[in-house]
Parts: sequence; C-alpha cells; structure tokens
Amino acid sequence: MLVLAILDGVIIASAVVLAYLLRFDFQIVSPYVELLPYIIWLYMGCTLLTYRFWNMYRRVWQYASLRELMAILKATTTAAVVFVLLDFIIDLFVPGYIVPRSIAMMAWAFTVLGVGGSRFAWRMFRDSYFEARLKIQPHQQRTLIIGAGYAGALVAKELLRKQESDLYPVAFIDDDAMKLRREIMGLPVVGGRDKIHEAVEDLHIGTILVAMPSMSKAEVAKVLDICKTTRANIRILPAVSDFVTGKVSMGKIREVRVEDLLGRDPVNVDLEGVANYVSDQVVLVTGAGGSIGSELCRQISPFRPSRLILLGHGENSIYEIELELRGLFPDVPLETIIADVQDRNRMEEVFDHYRPAVVFHAAAHKHVPLMERNPAEAVRNNVQGTRNVAECAHRYHASHFVLISSDKAVNPTSVMGVTKRVAEMIVQGLGRTSKTKFVAVRFGNVLGSRGSVIPVFKRQIAAGGPVTITHPDMVRYFMTIPEAVQLVIQAGALAQGGEIFILDMGEPVKIMNLARDLIRLSGFDPDKDIRIVCTGIRPGEKLFEEILTNEEGITATMHNRIFVGQPLDFSLDELHRIVQRLEMTANQPEIARRELRIRELLLQAVPTYQWAPEENKASAQVAALEIKKSLNEVAVAAIKE
Repeated sequence: MLVLAILDGVIIASAVVLAYLLRFDFQIVSPYVELLPYIIWLYMGCTLLTYRFWNMYRRVWQYASLRELMAILKATTTAAVVFVLLDFIIDLFVPGYIVPRSIAMMAWAFTVLGVGGSRFAWRMFRDSYFEARLKIQPHQQRTLIIGAGYAGALVAKELLRKQESDLYPVAFIDDDAMKLRREIMGLPVVGGRDKIHEAVEDLHIGTILVAMPSMSKAEVAKVLDICKTTRANIRILPAVSDFVTGKVSMGKIREVRVEDLLGRDPVNVDLEGVANYVSDQVVLVTGAGGSIGSELCRQISPFRPSRLILLGHGENSIYEIELELRGLFPDVPLETIIADVQDRNRMEEVFDHYRPAVVFHAAAHKHVPLMERNPAEAVRNNVQGTRNVAECAHRYHASHFVLISSDKAVNPTSVMGVTKRVAEMIVQGLGRTSKTKFVAVRFGNVLGSRGSVIPVFKRQIAAGGPVTITHPDMVRYFMTIPEAVQLVIQAGALAQGGEIFILDMGEPVKIMNLARDLIRLSGFDPDKDIRIVCTGIRPGEKLFEEILTNEEGITATMHNRIFVGQPLDFSLDELHRIVQRLEMTANQPEIARRELRIRELLLQAVPTYQWAPEENKASAQVAALEIKKSLNEVAVAAIKE
C-alpha cells in the first residue's frame, strides 16, 4: 500500500508539472514558477486523501478491469473538484495566488492516464509473465470449449490460470459467424458445431466442455448428440448462476448426465396456484420414502404446509428423508408414520388423528416382472391400498387427492399396469360424487428412481459389462424425478375432480440408444469395450408405452406440459363388485388357480388388459409399434398446436 501511494504521488506530481509545461509552452514564468511547489503538494494531498477515501489501496490490481478503471475515474474526478474548490477559497484570501483554470483539467487527465496506466501495466506484465509459464501439464487434457460467449470466456480464463486443473483449453466452437477465426483469451474460434468432429481430430482433443448455460436445454441436447459421437470425454457447465463473484467455480463443471441428453427445458410452476392448496395445510404423502414420494416431500416443504406427514412401510427410507427434511426445512412440522396402506384400520387411525387436507398417494409396487410373479401382492398394494387411502380421504373430507399413476396403465400388458389402471378407475369413481378433488397423474419412467434402468446399466458398466437390454426395438418415455414431481404438484392445483392428467414426456427414447449413450458417457466404446446383450422381453413388458387409451380423448390445460384425458364411462357398481372380489381373492391363503382368477378379474375390470403368452405378445407388439407410436404423436401434436 505504501509503495503504491508513493508511486501515485510521483505520478500526480508529474501530472501537475506536465500540465504547467503544456499550459506555458514549456516556459513557466514568474509568479507561476514560484507557486508550483505549493500547487503540487496541494493537488497531491487532495488526490491521495481522496484515493484513500475511495479505498483505492485495498484493491487487488493484478486483476484490474473496467470496474477498477471506473474507480480511478471517480476518485480522480472527486480530487479535482476538491482541488478547484480549495483553489477558489485560497484565491479569495491570499494575495498573489494565481492558478490558471486549465491546470486542474489537464492535471486530472494526466493523473487518470498515469495512475490507470500504471495499474494496467502491472496487470499486463503479470499476465504476460504467467502466460509465458502456462504450458500444458502432463496431467491435463487438451480441451475444446463449446460456446465462445461470456461463460466460455470465463471458463477459459480460469482454466488457463489453474494449473492444477485437469483441463487445458486450446480452442472454441461457436455458431456465431462473427466470432469465426477470432481469438478469445488467446484461443481461436475454429468454427460452428459442424466443425466439432474435425476439431477433435485435428487438435487431439481429450475433453469437450459445453459452456452454454443460457442456451435452451433442447439446443444443448442437440450439441451433446454431436459430441457424444466423438472419442472425447464430455463435461458441461450447468447454469450461469453457478458463477461465484464473477469467477467460474470449477467444481460446477461436471460430467454429462443422461438427463442432459433428453433436452428438457425447465418446468415452469405456477407458484401461486400451488401455494393456494398446499400452504398452511396438513399434507400427507404415502410412499414418502420412495423416489417420487421423497421428492414430493422436498418440493412441498418450501410452500410451508402446516404439517407434513411422511407415511411409508420401510423404516430406513422414512428415517433418511426425515433427517434430510429436518436439516433443509427446520421450520416445517414433520410427522413420520410407519404404516402399510393395505391396513385399512391403520389408515383410518392416521386420517382420523391428523385430518390431512391434501393427499399425494405415491405408495405402489411398480416393478413389472416382479409383480407378474406376485399378482396377489400387486392387487393388495396397488388396488386395495389405493382404495383404502382414497376412501379415507373422502370420508375425512380432504380437499385434494392426487394418485401417482403410470403410462403402463394404458392398454396394460402387465399385472402392475392393470392394477394401476384399476387404481385410476377407483379414483375417477370417487371423483364423481365426492367433494374431494380426486385426480390421477400419469407419466412414464423416471430417471434414477429405484429399480429404473439407469442404475442397472451403470452397475453393469462398472462391472465391465455386458449391458443387458430386453429387445433392440424397445422404447420408453423418460422424465427426471424433480421434473415429474413438479408437474404432479402443479396438476394438483389444476384439479377439478375426476381427471387423469397426462404429463408431456417429450420424445420416447430407444433403450438401445440409451445404453450406448451411457457407455460412451462412462468413457467406453459400445460393442468394443462394453458389450450390449439382448435378453428377450420379460413377462408383462411392452416394446413401447402409450400415453392414453384408444377411448380417451386428450385436451390441453393452462400448463403447456400437462394434458387431461377425458374420463371413461364405466359402471361404478360393477367396479366395486370386481374390486371386492379381487381383494378377497388376493387375501386368501395360497390356493390353486388363485393367480389365474386374479388375472380373470383384472380383465373384467379392464377389458384392454392383455395377458396372452409372451411369445405371441412380442411379435404382435413389434408389428404394432410404429402404428401406435404414430397415433400417440399425432394426438399430442394436435393438442399442442
């Protein structure tokens, strides 16, 4: 600080002398020459004191930028104003004191140039010194940055400075033609996205870093589709909000995940609509320890319910989500209940004691092959459990009941799917007469949920393969857990009663492509480093999933990602009769033909249920795949238009 102040003093004194020399054509005459030392000390004192007031000596000038230049301008201008005022006052009281008015202006200009120049000269020297030392280290990978905008430039700057980083930037890719063949941070912009492959090969790129945080996720997904076909590793900078104090946080640069490839834009939630039915209410979440149930609890908590009840059958999962929520939302009153939705008496106790106003029913068995082997358990949990919770919600006057359903309930081929369809029908039936707003929300597979395909693939890749898929033509709809839950909560706000809400799940994903992408993102080559083996369709599985039955129509809602299927007409009395017989059969001790009888009753309840032998089913599904897929796409496209 002292050295810098002395340097500034020399610069300020020189600025005053130079101003006088220029004013008098390098021949300073009397009496000005006698007054010059006093003017130098006066101007220097004003300026140094003002600099101290503006904290000019607390700044780290090795990172000087436009902000520091503005600080120099403000401080020097203030000093010049103070000097002029003092000069005017002295002139009134000291005879013979004469200072030309132009001196202050010229001294101000020379001071700004001198002080500002000294600061930026130091930064230029430091930058050139370190750039001379900055060479790629053995542990660093040559990196291609996608996006030569603000984010990309900051990333390049930080990576060049941090020799401990494992990335070393060598070039940019950007679609802006104005940036082509320009240099940013000394790195060339070699072309648009069409040049990615060429750049990776020519520049020996080991890692591609996608730095386009302001770009839509759909566009980012298109870029990732190109990048994943190269031999380079891929990393991504997720959001511009991850920049801290104007610098990129290197910890925010992460590996690309499968959800990045889906191209999903963020879900827009009507916060006011959600708050109206959740805030200050007693909210019950069944299956609160599961993937969807626990995320429901996380996203409901910020709306400050008067009490949040976490109900689940597994004590460990409920304990874990309770600990997490108490840490994140200490002001939200929590109640944890270990109970089974199949136990009607226990459900009555819970509803009678807590009187929940809003119920999210996420408790269900969802594993298709397991439920094929255990149909009685599927009926007890998915049908009987849903009826127990739904009827309690009606009896104890809840305002909203939201059933988490599945696209496997549409034209079901599995016990799991058909029991979820019966659960939907129970909810729709109650919605016809109850003051409680009963709705179901139907969506597809959830990335990263328990039992989903992604964790299975990751374990197989970690073990060296092979990665197993059931059929090369199998396709599925996928959503992320937070995305699905946000839309579920939003659908509850749109409920009028009796609807089946259908979430826009985007384009279906081919499981074969998903497996290949995961292998590539893990740093391996499909079929070379990691084999992919087809094992055949499992019992109850479809080649593709559908979003609505042939009989259901689909209409838009206020939310562009949520649609509503028109309720089907069915006999409530007949449904009650079949459900009662289903539950009686499922709860009987193991008897001959029990599984067959359950399937027969499920078929009576849902005539579209298909349970033909698997060998016949597979060929039929292959033949119908394109037709069914086209019909679904046409239906959704028509609504969106």
